[in-house]
Amino acid sequence: MPSVSADYAHDLERYLRSLKGQQGQPLEASVEKLISLLKRRQIRGSEPCAVATAHILLQVVAKSKWHDVDTLLRNVRETGRRLVDAQPNELVVANIVRRVLGLIRDEAAEDRGEASSETASDTQITPTEAVADPSSLAHHWPPSTYAKQDSAGDYISSSAQPARPGPLPSYSSLNVPKTLFHLLSASPSVATDGLTSSLGNSGSSTPINRANRAQVNALRSEVIDGIEEIKDEISQVDDQIAALAELQIHPGDYVLIHQPSPTVERFILRAALRRKFTVLIATEPPREHTQDVPHAAFRKKLSAAGVKVISVMNGGLMAYMSRVDKVILGARVIAANGGVVTDAGAAAIARAAKEHGNAVIVLGGVYKLSPVNPFDEGSLIEWGNPSSFVNFSDGAIVRNTTVKTAVTELVPPEFIDTYITNLGTHSRDHLSSLIADHYKQEDDDFHV
Repeated sequence: MPSVSADYAHDLERYLRSLKGQQGQPLEASVEKLISLLKRRQIRGSEPCAVATAHILLQVVAKSKWHDVDTLLRNVRETGRRLVDAQPNELVVANIVRRVLGLIRDEAAEDRGEASSETASDTQITPTEAVADPSSLAHHWPPSTYAKQDSAGDYISSSAQPARPGPLPSYSSLNVPKTLFHLLSASPSVATDGLTSSLGNSGSSTPINRANRAQVNALRSEVIDGIEEIKDEISQVDDQIAALAELQIHPGDYVLIHQPSPTVERFILRAALRRKFTVLIATEPPREHTQDVPHAAFRKKLSAAGVKVISVMNGGLMAYMSRVDKVILGARVIAANGGVVTDAGAAAIARAAKEHGNAVIVLGGVYKLSPVNPFDEGSLIEWGNPSSFVNFSDGAIVRNTTVKTAVTELVPPEFIDTYITNLGTHSRDHLSSLIADHYKQEDDDFHV
């Protein structure tokens, strides 16, 4: 098992290196390569898939052709849809795509908000406003210039020459309010003359194009910085979750873990720095004759920290459950309703813990929290190779039976007490607010 994980990590590192050295290679080649790696399961697991997705979406933002927000959103959606189709069981791929789509919407909204606030702060009165509200002129013209009104109700000067405002500036430099009065009163010829005078025949459209390019480049830079922050968040998740270990594990506790993920291992090792407790590792019976001890490196580190380690087979868990204080599981994905996709065998452990009143704690970063509800639980289960249970040499069995072995399974939310993410400790009811903070509702079904 360790060698397999190392192979996956090696494939991911090799792919990321290829992204850094392919300045002249088309973006499409990078996308197709990642799709191939996902289909062949050469990149698998929550964190590797999330990292690879974040890197390729950064390439999409940086290298794809787009001139407005809608085009950029479409490019990211199309790439994300292809990645999800390549490996639909890895829900973190869709999660990272949604995070990037939400990031683009937020950055674009901030840019529009800044533009509108600058326009609103301009206190210069416009000629159109003056015509629409003649009384407002009293605050800008001296009273002596409009001492009386004529029969039509217009203000005229008491002098021989009526005072009038200066010439109208061009429409390109004037923020004209879109009012019904303006639409009815503005002459088409005036609008045409204004645009003609502002653009003319001297190539004045170049500054407009430059301004558009500047806005695109600014948005591109902001989105790239946001994706870099997502990548940093993924890399720091395990350390941030491990920082809460001392609050959950107490001296003398009996802690049961199942096929510990890197997040669970770091969590337990952090608690072992200041706590003395006992760890029970639930493992499956060996499918092949081997001398390798499961999680040997992890066991060695625990023993060096003075933590006692006990191996428990899945079939004998009930005998130990009355002695267990808490169960800690690593999440591959956390669904919106609180259900957790984890390694096969964890559901039986969680059910046994629930029967004995033991707390079940799930560890997983926020990027593993999905807005998807598992209406079809079978779609979340990944099936593996059953050849370790039934050999093709057993011809009679193979011909007459169908053998399926699950790699992952869904733990129902009613079996889980606490969720620990890189943002802290949460209850099931708090998950909806986390989803609302990290995803836009319009992006939930981008891949459908």
